Amino acid sequence: MVSLLCRVRMLKLAGGLLLAGLLALIFGRYSTAGRRAQLHRRRLENDRDSVVPGSEPDNIFWAVQVTDIHVSKFLDPTRIKELESFCTESLPAISPSLVLVTGDLTDAKTKDKLGSDQFEEEWKTYQSVLKKSRILERTKWIDIRGNHDSFNIPDLKSIKNFYRKYSAWQKEGSFHYIHQTSFGNYSFICLDATLNPGPKRPYNFFGVIDKNQMHSLSLLAMETFHSNHTVWFGHYPTSVIVSPSPGVQSVMSSAVAYLCGHLHTLGGLAPVLHSQHQQGTLELELGDWMSNRRFRIFAFDHDLFSFVDLVYNDWPVILITNPKPALYTNPAQEPTSRILRSTHVRILAFSTRPITSVKVSIDNVDLGNAIQSSGPLYTLKWNPQNYKTGLHVISVQVEDAEKRQIRSHLFSLEEDISLEFNLFASLILLTDHYVLAQVLFVFIVLSQIVLLLIFRLKRKPILKGQPGFFALTSFSMHVLCKTNMFFFSVLVLTIYTAVGPWFIGEIVDGHIGACFTFGIIIKGSFLRGSLTYFVGITQMIFFNIPMTAYLVWSLLLRCKGHGFCSHLHYIRKSVCVPVYILVILLMAWQVYSCIFLMMTYGTLAAFLSPMKLWLLVATIVLGRKVWWFSSPELRAYITELKNCQSS
Repeated sequence: MVSLLCRVRMLKLAGGLLLAGLLALIFGRYSTAGRRAQLHRRRLENDRDSVVPGSEPDNIFWAVQVTDIHVSKFLDPTRIKELESFCTESLPAISPSLVLVTGDLTDAKTKDKLGSDQFEEEWKTYQSVLKKSRILERTKWIDIRGNHDSFNIPDLKSIKNFYRKYSAWQKEGSFHYIHQTSFGNYSFICLDATLNPGPKRPYNFFGVIDKNQMHSLSLLAMETFHSNHTVWFGHYPTSVIVSPSPGVQSVMSSAVAYLCGHLHTLGGLAPVLHSQHQQGTLELELGDWMSNRRFRIFAFDHDLFSFVDLVYNDWPVILITNPKPALYTNPAQEPTSRILRSTHVRILAFSTRPITSVKVSIDNVDLGNAIQSSGPLYTLKWNPQNYKTGLHVISVQVEDAEKRQIRSHLFSLEEDISLEFNLFASLILLTDHYVLAQVLFVFIVLSQIVLLLIFRLKRKPILKGQPGFFALTSFSMHVLCKTNMFFFSVLVLTIYTAVGPWFIGEIVDGHIGACFTFGIIIKGSFLRGSLTYFVGITQMIFFNIPMTAYLVWSLLLRCKGHGFCSHLHYIRKSVCVPVYILVILLMAWQVYSCIFLMMTYGTLAAFLSPMKLWLLVATIVLGRKVWWFSSPELRAYITELKNCQSS
C-alpha cells in the first residue's frame, strides 16, 4: 500500500514538472515581453535619421486593406451593395495610395454550403463593383487569390480560373510591387500560398509553399534592400502555411509587417489577431468583410508604420501616426528615435462629412486642438521630452458634422518597455499548426498501436479477490487483444488510418485523386497533408478510440455472462444509457461524414471511402459480432471472472 502511494506521488510530481515545463515553453515561445529592447539594439546600428515628424504634410502616405469579401450568388446580397458603397463613398473619403485585397474575393460555395465550385456569376458581380465604382481610376487596386478563389481549379490555365479574367490584378503567384514616392520606395511583396491544383473544400484550408517558391520568395526579399520599408501581404496567416525550413516567417524577417486574412476572427472568438515574429515582423490578421465588414487603414509617416482596424461606415476614422503605439513598434526596421525628436503629434482623420474639431490629450491632460495641415493630416505641437520615461496614453477626439469618435493607445519613448500581445492571438498566429497536428496525430496513432501490442504480448494477470475498475478494464483489454478477430480489426484500422487512402474520388471535377493523412494525390501532383492531420486526429479521438472502448466494455459484459439483451436489462441505466447515447452520436457523426464526403467530392468518393462508408459498415458488423460470437477462449474468460467474483 505504501509502495502504491509512493508511485502515485511520483506520478503527480512528474506530471507537475511536465506541466510546468510545458507552460514555460509556451510562455517562452509566445511571449513578446522584452523583444522590443532587443530589436531596438539591432536598429541602432543602421539608423540614419535625417527628418523628423513635424507640421508639414511630407513623408507620409496611407493605404487600405480589405480581405475575405466572399461575393456570393446565394448568400447575403448586402455584402455586395455595401462593398460598392465602400468603393464609391468610403474610399474616396480616405483617398488611399493603394488598396490591398488579400484573398477570397468570391465565396465559391454551393447553395447548401457543403460543396464548392467556381461560379462565373460571382466573379462578374465582383468585377461589376469595380467598374461601377470606377475605383480602379482613383487608386491602385491589388487583389490576390485566397483559398476560396482556387476551389475546384485543375490548373491555373483552366477556363474555371476566373481570377485571370475578372480580377483587377489578374496575375497568380507571388510578386513584388514597388510604391514610389518622392521620399523613397516602399516594397509590397505578395505571398501566394494557394494550392495548384486547387482541390474542393475543405482540403485547401492550409496554404503550401514548396522549395522552388521559397527560393523565389527569397529573391523577392533581396530586391527590397534599397526600399525604405517592406510590407508582405497574403491570404493565409503564416501559422497555416506549410513550408520547408526555415519557414516563411524567416524569409519575411526584413519586413515591418505581414498583412493577411483568412481566419474570419475565428467566428468572433478572436476579434483582434495581432502578434509579432521573433525577428520583429508584425503579423496582422484582419477580420473579414463577409460578415464583419472590417477594413484596415495603414500608413507610413516618416517611415513609422501605424494602422487601425475599422468597421465599415463608422465615421469619423482616426489614425494616430505620431507617436505610434508602443505595442506595435518594430525597432528592427523603424527609426523609432524620430518620435523622440519629433515636434508635432500627427493624426490622420477621415470622414464623409466635414470634420469640425480634433482634440488631443496625453495622460488625461488636454494639449489642445490639432490644426489641419493638409487633407486628412492634423498636427499639434508637443514636447516629447515630457514623456521620455514610462508608458503614456494619448487620446484623440475627432468630431464631424454628425458624430464624435475617440481613439487612444499606449506609447513609450523608452527602449526597454515590456508589452505583451494577447497570448491567445500569439498561439493562433505563431504556432506552426501543421507540425503540431502532425506530431499529435503520430503520437495518438503510435500510442494506440503500442497499447494494443503491450496487451497482446503481455501475459494476462490472474484476477484475485474482488477486482476494481482498473483491474477489470485491464482484464477486458487482455480479452480484446488476445482475441484475434478484435485485435487485428482494431490494429488494422489504426494503421490504415495513418497510411491508407481515406477515399478516392473527384478531388477536382473531372480528375480522380486519393486522399491520405499525409497528403492528396491528384493529376500527378502531391499536395502535402495539412488539414488532413486534423481530420485524422478527430477520426481517432471521436470514432476509432471510442469504438475501441465500446468493444472493451462489451467484452467485459460478455465475460460477466451477459448477452446483448440481458445487459440492457441488468446493467444500471445510469451507465448503459450514456454509453449508447455516445455510440449513437458517434455513428451519426460517421454517417454525416459520409454524406459530407458525397456532397463535397461526389458519389464515387462516398462509395470508395474505406475510412467513412466502409468503416461504418465494418463497425456495425463488429458491434454485432462482439455480442454474438463464442469461442473456447471466451468461455474460459467467463469462467475465470465468475470464479474470481464468487471467491
